[in-house]
Amino acid sequence: MIPLTMPYRMPDSAVPTYHISHLRKFGFGVPEANRAVLHGVDIVQATAPDGGGYFIGVKADPPESPIGYRVTFLERPLLSPPRCTSYCSGASYAAFVTALDLLLGESGLRVSDEVQEAVRMQEPDGGRREDTVKLFGWWNADGPGSLYALCGFSEMGVRVSPKDALPGDFCNINWVKGPGHSVVFLGWEKTAEGEPGMRFWSSQASTNGLGDKTVPVSSIAGFVFTRLTAPAKLAALNPSMKMERMKVTYDVPERSAPSGGPTTKTPRI
Repeated sequence: MIPLTMPYRMPDSAVPTYHISHLRKFGFGVPEANRAVLHGVDIVQATAPDGGGYFIGVKADPPESPIGYRVTFLERPLLSPPRCTSYCSGASYAAFVTALDLLLGESGLRVSDEVQEAVRMQEPDGGRREDTVKLFGWWNADGPGSLYALCGFSEMGVRVSPKDALPGDFCNINWVKGPGHSVVFLGWEKTAEGEPGMRFWSSQASTNGLGDKTVPVSSIAGFVFTRLTAPAKLAALNPSMKMERMKVTYDVPERSAPSGGPTTKTPRI
């Protein structure tokens, strides 16, 4: 057990649900790649000032769309969205690939056609890219998808402890009630009711799609934080690599957390 003495900040009423100030508000003192992710969040959010709508429905016609706009990477398309709506892993992945575009575009690094195709969010014919197929398939897989994609399939990231989490890290959440969630972490802050909470950005029904949300830590059964650390490794990605799901133990907030912050188990992969 490792006690986490989180510095829960008071909620800032000047930071609304929908805004494009993530880099300015949360980017001070974080690594360059985290700043790029926060900048990516702003770019993605700007496409849907009111959230853009949330929808999940694999068998719907037209089917669900990971994100509701035409995403590009290094000036080439990744997605032709069948809907203007989004869902959580599509939102966090869009922020991720936008961050990669900012970081690699500035460096002048280019990737092969095979790697570019591996980054796509749908098949070339517009069909759904299934779970565990290439980079987005692992990101979108059930469980800690951003960990699978960054620490396993691409080796572009590392797992971090909740006590070391920074704005711009990715997080996969298991709820006490309900399915999981894929988000960009923004910080620890009090909820409107004064409870210890976690602020993140993603796509969820309660924000009509893309937007910030703060939830009480007591609603979280477990979480896994992952940080982008080596974006240039994308150029060396082997798109045909076969990978099995890794056994991952989530960091688990204790229900009887002391007032100074939650206590968690912090195992590694």
